[in-house]
Amino acid sequence: MARTAKIERITKETKIRLSLDLDGAGTAGVSTGIGFFDHMLEGFARHGFFDLELSVEGDLQVDTHHTIEDTGIVLGKAIREAVGDKKGIVRYGSRILPMDDALLLCALDLCGRPYLVYDLRLDRERVGELETEMIREFFYAVSYGAEMNLHLKQLEGSNCHHIIEGAFKAFAKALDEATRYDSRITDVLSTKGSL
Repeated sequence: MARTAKIERITKETKIRLSLDLDGAGTAGVSTGIGFFDHMLEGFARHGFFDLELSVEGDLQVDTHHTIEDTGIVLGKAIREAVGDKKGIVRYGSRILPMDDALLLCALDLCGRPYLVYDLRLDRERVGELETEMIREFFYAVSYGAEMNLHLKQLEGSNCHHIIEGAFKAFAKALDEATRYDSRITDVLSTKGSL
């Protein structure tokens, strides 16, 4: 069964079209109008082996907030939809990932309960045209849209580009792990019987 999702979300602030295939080859076509953000989402797709097509028209004349937050909301909802009933999947994923001077930890649980723990220390206002304070907003929106517990922690590092890129790649690898099937799991991995 295909684990895909297509979502279109239109508000007065953003117009977003997104398609996601959890069992892809890591191909991406991303256009948000924010170059560094595009680069991060392309890395997410490549390192998680997800196929991602994303087009965003946002009110960038205001700032990047609506574009980045709304993209997180839509990506989270797409993850939740593509995962489906969660029968047979591992549910949990984690990765410690190095990126030059930076070392990032990501752990997540596709449990149906949204929660974000975020500990990245970004001391620059921007990387390219991306405001670094928006990284937390993006991952918060993803965690709530996907209804997942998501922990991101910086273990080492001082270069903001490396820290952010490491976080996106660690997230991709952890999500890839969490969405994998395990033949030992015949229903959902929960004593409650549902996630």
